[in-house]
Amino acid sequence: MTAVDTLWYKADEADQQAERTYHQLSDAHSGYLEYERSRRVSRPRFRTLAERIRENGLPYGAHTLVYRESGQLLLVRHEGVGMWVVPGGEVDGDETFKDGARRELKEEAGVEADYDGLAILARVSFRSDGYQTWGVLPVFEGRARTTDQTVSDPDDEISDARWFTDLPEDTRDRARLRRWRRQRFGSS
Repeated sequence: MTAVDTLWYKADEADQQAERTYHQLSDAHSGYLEYERSRRVSRPRFRTLAERIRENGLPYGAHTLVYRESGQLLLVRHEGVGMWVVPGGEVDGDETFKDGARRELKEEAGVEADYDGLAILARVSFRSDGYQTWGVLPVFEGRARTTDQTVSDPDDEISDARWFTDLPEDTRDRARLRRWRRQRFGSS
């Protein structure tokens, strides 16, 4: 008996959902930064990402770029990737993307924010063994309402949360975050 490889079908369904999600977000928001990123991943990782994207278009969930009026940005230390990142993660069940980002912010940093819209909308492409798919990475913009940070991440991926004026060298998407801050505050 020959096994049927359904990866192409999962990738196609993921593409369709990503397209819907991208247009839903881009039609509802304006003034955000946009970029594309491409990654080669293993076949098992590709399958996992395609399945996530098929659910709601998001391979990595929804995130929040939290700022203080001073221009400081909140980052969390993600031990799984060994970098400082903006807080965020998977959207649960019937949560909206913004509600998922809000919940993840509270879990990962203990901070609450007033949401202003979308800061960044990225298209992330994945390739593996001749297959390709893509997903959407929404990063919402949030003005800090509370600034005392406490980490209570149920996944134990986040080890620290801090406010930064100067972003650490090991910040994921550092150049893009600095670009957003320049546009928002006129400084890097």
